[in-house]
Amino acid sequence: MAKNDQKKLEVFVKWFRSATPFIHEFGGRTIVIAFGGEVLSDGELMQLAHDINVLVSLEIRVVLVHGTRPQVEDQLRQHGVTAPLIDGKRVTDDATLRCVKEANGIVRMEIEATLSTELANSPMANADIRVSSGNFITAKPFGVRDGVDFMHTGIVRKVDVQGINRRLDDDEVVLISPIGFSPTGDIFNCTLEDVATSVAVALKAEKLIFLTETQGVTDSKEKLLNELTALQAQEALGSVRYGGQTEDIRLFLPCAIRAVREGVKRAHLISRHVDGALLMELFTHHGIGTMVVLDSPDQIRDARVGDIDGILAIIDPLVERGILVPRDRDALEKEIDRYVVLAQENEIIGCAALHLYPADKSAELAGLAVNPFYRDGGRGERILNHIEKRAKDKGIKTLFVLSTQTTQWFVERGFAETDVSKLPADKQAKYNRERRSKVYMKTL
Repeated sequence: MAKNDQKKLEVFVKWFRSATPFIHEFGGRTIVIAFGGEVLSDGELMQLAHDINVLVSLEIRVVLVHGTRPQVEDQLRQHGVTAPLIDGKRVTDDATLRCVKEANGIVRMEIEATLSTELANSPMANADIRVSSGNFITAKPFGVRDGVDFMHTGIVRKVDVQGINRRLDDDEVVLISPIGFSPTGDIFNCTLEDVATSVAVALKAEKLIFLTETQGVTDSKEKLLNELTALQAQEALGSVRYGGQTEDIRLFLPCAIRAVREGVKRAHLISRHVDGALLMELFTHHGIGTMVVLDSPDQIRDARVGDIDGILAIIDPLVERGILVPRDRDALEKEIDRYVVLAQENEIIGCAALHLYPADKSAELAGLAVNPFYRDGGRGERILNHIEKRAKDKGIKTLFVLSTQTTQWFVERGFAETDVSKLPADKQAKYNRERRSKVYMKTL
């Protein structure tokens, strides 16, 4: 076997093993996936079907909510109908409603046909996906807004949770169109985002996933933010600190916020243009887009012996770069009671140690580190605050840290540079003169 092929297999095995906890976690859970009609018009439906097939094979309960905007616009052009969009909602008169119904029928049939594919030598080989559609959405008129009568445009009034769950219990994929019905038999043109969010909330889904045009929420430097609380997400919509968000993010992010505030565990915004984005978001620690949660799932707690591998995984890359001094596994085990970790479910994403010098009423903050994928959420500062509180509770008056490359971070948080002679005598005796770390202190 060629070395390149061997390397690829090793990477695959490593990824597959790391995905195992998520496979166990999501089996039997309900995930709502929302995507626009652009997925079909741009030829991306088959690759999405491949990912859906994986989810179904893992016994994940899948609900798909599709959009139809490009297909509706195509029907409007063909029939010479004009239907304006106002704040993302289409004014739906009788002629427009006929185009909407035609477009939804075309899209639904194309999705069902694609999910029914069982081509040999393809990711869909031996797939047995049964798709169920139905009148699961009861809607009501959007009404007259600012003097504009939206006519057959509607908003979700009720979701048939029992009907959807019956199909999911029968191992079917539920496909929902952005169409609602009234008890009097009227048909309403709804939006993808309203239907998807309402369905996810009603089902108490594990996840609501929007496939977007862009990578997700970004900061003022256009760097992707992998995780936001609902409060941070709300701020991202209106704060210059986060920069301007793209049109699709401004459309879907409020829905993600609403979803997690009304009971959905997590909401995700991921790019539809990345092949396999759905699997990357669900089955890797760091995902590929933006995840919105109600509150931060991080928890600071005392470290345990079982956390040592996780601590070393964070520390070792920093040791290699000369930022931290090496930590021996045996020494870590003996000093584990001095460490705290920042954990996100089963993953250690940050750590620090507090070494006490009670006679001097002084303590050292050591080994403060955060997984690089999680450094944008103020987690280092949270760990520092926790360490400072712990030190105060133990009667410590001065906290010090030795640093070679992250000095500015500590200065910005109230530490001031001082001389080695200010350290406790025991620490001075152990000071590494060759490393020449700078000493910073903070009065608590």
